Amino acid sequence: MRVEWARDEIVKIILAALMPPNRLACEVSLATGWRIGDVLSLTTDSIRRAATNQGRISIQEAKTGKRSRRTLPKSLIDRLLAQAGTVYVFPGRLNGRCPRTRQAVYKDIRRVAAALRLGRHLGCHSMRKVYAVEQYRQAGGGKRGLDRVQSLLNHSSEAITMIYALADELRTSVR
Repeated sequence: MRVEWARDEIVKIILAALMPPNRLACEVSLATGWRIGDVLSLTTDSIRRAATNQGRISIQEAKTGKRSRRTLPKSLIDRLLAQAGTVYVFPGRLNGRCPRTRQAVYKDIRRVAAALRLGRHLGCHSMRKVYAVEQYRQAGGGKRGLDRVQSLLNHSSEAITMIYALADELRTSVR
């Protein structure tokens, strides 16, 4: 089952109810459009470098192997550094030797969605869809917006990008 896009108000409520590390991971995903697995694998050293490089950070996406560069706001970098472990920004259970799992974040989002009785299938990837819709809107929509989102999400297919960028319009037209 595919996760759904969510309106800003719902995302804010979900973020407020998440465990702090999971909230921060979702906020990074919302700010960058990166998959949650890529966010969770951020190292403390990479965030320290970003702090000294005007917030610029580059990753190699685990799924596609493609490079992705973003600029993180200083406030987000400060919060990441404040909770970072010795190796990973989001340390896992094994004394920080591995990152937190995406399943842990997913379960927390599902817990909150169930508690709020949202009746929708929301998950970590919903944050990426929210990012895509926002970028599409900021670019003014249309072909220009679609091209921008495709580039930002490193999609090879425009059809896939349409599922993300037009999630808001698709959801409202179905109901």
